[in-house]
Amino acid sequence: MDIVDIVSLFGGIAMFLFGMSLMGDSLKKAAGNRLKLILNKLSGNAVKGILLGTGVTAVIQSSSATSVMVVGFVNSGMMKIRQAIGIILGAILGTSITGWILCLNSLSGSGASIASLFSTEMLTGIVAFIGIIIWMMAKRSATKNIGGIMLGFAVLMYGMSMMSGSLSGLKENAAFLKMLTSFSNPLLGVLVGIAVTAVLQSASAAIGILQALSMSGAITFAEAFPIIMGIAIGASVPVMLSALGASINGKRTAFVYLIIDLLGAIICGTVFYTLNAFVHFGFMNATMNMVTIALVNTLFRLACVIVLAPCIGLMEKLVCRIFPDNPEALAEQADMDRLEDRFLVHPVLSILQSRMVIESMAAKAEESVQNAVSVRRTYSREGVQKVYDLEDLLDRYEDKLGTYLAKVTAKGLNRRQSVEVNRYLHVLSDFERISDHARNIGESVQEIEEKKIQFTGKAQNELLVLEDAINEITKITINAFVQNDAQEAKKVDPLEEVIDFLCDELKNRHIMRVSTGECTLETGFVFNDLLTDYERIADHCSNIAVDILETGKEIKSHEYHMLAESRRDEAYLKQLDAYNEQFAI
Repeated sequence: MDIVDIVSLFGGIAMFLFGMSLMGDSLKKAAGNRLKLILNKLSGNAVKGILLGTGVTAVIQSSSATSVMVVGFVNSGMMKIRQAIGIILGAILGTSITGWILCLNSLSGSGASIASLFSTEMLTGIVAFIGIIIWMMAKRSATKNIGGIMLGFAVLMYGMSMMSGSLSGLKENAAFLKMLTSFSNPLLGVLVGIAVTAVLQSASAAIGILQALSMSGAITFAEAFPIIMGIAIGASVPVMLSALGASINGKRTAFVYLIIDLLGAIICGTVFYTLNAFVHFGFMNATMNMVTIALVNTLFRLACVIVLAPCIGLMEKLVCRIFPDNPEALAEQADMDRLEDRFLVHPVLSILQSRMVIESMAAKAEESVQNAVSVRRTYSREGVQKVYDLEDLLDRYEDKLGTYLAKVTAKGLNRRQSVEVNRYLHVLSDFERISDHARNIGESVQEIEEKKIQFTGKAQNELLVLEDAINEITKITINAFVQNDAQEAKKVDPLEEVIDFLCDELKNRHIMRVSTGECTLETGFVFNDLLTDYERIADHCSNIAVDILETGKEIKSHEYHMLAESRRDEAYLKQLDAYNEQFAI
């Protein structure tokens, strides 16, 4: 390997990771719940999952690519680990089709051209071409995201090709080829297979090398079989690589691939060599050719799938033990477990369970605002990521709760229950939007850090006052909702009015600083973005407070807002004066 190959290798790794990220993000945006529903149907049980994984991998000729996509699905919450294991089992079997396609090269005539039609390069080129056309021509974002999915897949596959291509010179290296066939110990043969595949980043390429070597008549079954087992294990390297930066479930899914290959090699290898010790198979010294290597590879993988398919549940438990949930994930799962479909026949119970989960969601919305304010004041990469993670978490809460409450409404509720469920559906959106604006603040903070933007001392002090008010209004709102306290809810609107005034005043003052040259125009843009998000957070807090005050009444929230002047009684004005004094600038 020269310096060009080394640079190409690292470039391939970068393209591989970027392609996975682009494909996963585009999948989530384009399909969301629809894709989740399709995947659930296609991989609803072990047999369906195995067939799906086998079919997809037979088409794209890469178990690693299939498994990487599955890691992306699990990482984005579109698929469960149990479903992913079935697909990975199918992918491990489906990748053996490449060996049979490579056998076409041993035929005379048009074999090579036929094989090229099934090549990874051909598939990648077609997908990339179609993807870029859709990406450039699409008007609707949903269609554009489909192009993003295809481009992400093409980049991922191209990255894998770059990694393999940078190491392709090893195929002609005499020392490297001699190493493949110089070990009589099966364990050493397995290690060679693992090492070769880990380096080449492709089980198909490793099998191809073995098939090419077999044409010389120098490889026997005794030498080929352990190498084939090692190749299967080494194929887990790209999948493990895809788990870098993934969620806990994403890491679990990637690790499942390694566990399946390890267990398959250990179980099948142990059984085979134990039997051979007693029976002494006559074919151990038989000379291998391309077809027999493809056949052994397929039979070995099929045996692994048959043996391990009944153990999907055990493998799921194993990876969950290896990668235990963090406390936040456990809390989320506990909340989601409350939304049990069996409770739907008892509306009182299902509404009560929903209420408890919404209260948990409300607390996380408050936490997202507190984290956004904190990271704005003291930047840290971990703090920004925490804000992003909370926004993703609240998206999942809204999705799960919205779906569950929709089921509740179909259960023949009485008037009071219908009002309560409708109220919950309204506040869900407000809590989720609060976290969206907290994320926007995190993105502004990231921009401030990257562009080295600095606010003046005056601007900093003004923001501190506004942020104290934002923390206060979210605290009051969440407390009022959890306690269902109308008196506490009445404190929200006066503070929201103060925050509106603060935002308007801060904008005017900053415009003056920009006009006098104290601040730059770029600073003004990001400052204005922060004010907009703080103001929107206060608006959503007001919506939640109105909902609390209007619970059980006939009056609608828009009518309530139209009667704003009638609400400005003595208590309101007294509270307003207190907040004006507390948050004076």
